[in-house]
Amino acid sequence: MIKIVIIEDEIPARKKLKRFLEELDAQINVSAEIDNVATAVEFLKGTSVDLIFSDIELLDGNAFDIYRQISISCPIIFTTAYDQFWMDAFESNGIAYLLKPFSRERFQKAWDKFLLLRNSSSTENKQLTNLTNLIEQNFAKKSYKKRFTTHTNRGLLFVDVDKIAYFGANQGVIFAFDTTGKRHLLSELTLKEIEEQLDPSNFFRINRSELVSKPQVEKIERYTKNTLAIKMKGYTSHLLTSQSSTASFREWIEK
Repeated sequence: MIKIVIIEDEIPARKKLKRFLEELDAQINVSAEIDNVATAVEFLKGTSVDLIFSDIELLDGNAFDIYRQISISCPIIFTTAYDQFWMDAFESNGIAYLLKPFSRERFQKAWDKFLLLRNSSSTENKQLTNLTNLIEQNFAKKSYKKRFTTHTNRGLLFVDVDKIAYFGANQGVIFAFDTTGKRHLLSELTLKEIEEQLDPSNFFRINRSELVSKPQVEKIERYTKNTLAIKMKGYTSHLLTSQSSTASFREWIEK
C-alpha cells in the first residue's frame, strides 16, 4: 500500500489529483488532504508517508515553510501555477514539478518517476533522475494568456493582458482593471484561475483578492510594519499587500 498525502488548498485541484490516483493500477491510500502549512507540519511530524503531492502557495503561507520546519524523507511531487520555484523544489525532495493546469500525461510521467525511484536502490541514480526531471519540465516553453474576454450588454469585448493594471475579486466576482481606469467583468470564477494563466514574472498575487501587473506598479510605500501600499499607474487609491506576501512581493518587484 502506497501512503500519500495531498497538500493543496484548492478543492478542485485536490479532486483532480484524487481522480488521477484512482485511475492508477496501484494500491493507494490517501492518508490526508491538507490545505495549510500549520496542519501539514503537525501531521507530518508524527506520520510516515511514501509520497507527497504539494501545492506551493497555501492558505497560510508557502509550502516550503513546511519542509524547512521538519525533515521529510519521502519524495514530493509539486503541483503549482508558479514556474519560479523549481530550484527550491529540487532542494526539498522534489522529484517532479507539475505546472497547472497539468495533463493526465504529465501526471503519469511524474507517477512513473516516483515508481522508478521507489524501486531503485541507487542514491546516485535518484539524484540524477531528480535533476533531469526538473530541468526537462520547468524549462519547457509555456504559453500565457494574451487577453481576457469580458461580457457586456453589447456582446463580448476583449481586454489585452498588457493593458490590465490589476485583477480584483469581490464577493465571488472577478474584475480586470485596465490602464485607463475602466473595470471589466470577467467570466473566470476565481482569482487563482486567473493567476494560473498569467506569466508569474509579470503578475503577482499581493493578497487574497488582488493580483497586480509589474509594469503598472508606479510607487510602493510602507503602510504598516509588515505591509506595503502599492500605487498603480492611473489610479489614486492604493492596494495593500498581505503580511504573508510582503516579503515575496518585495523580492519579485525588484527582479
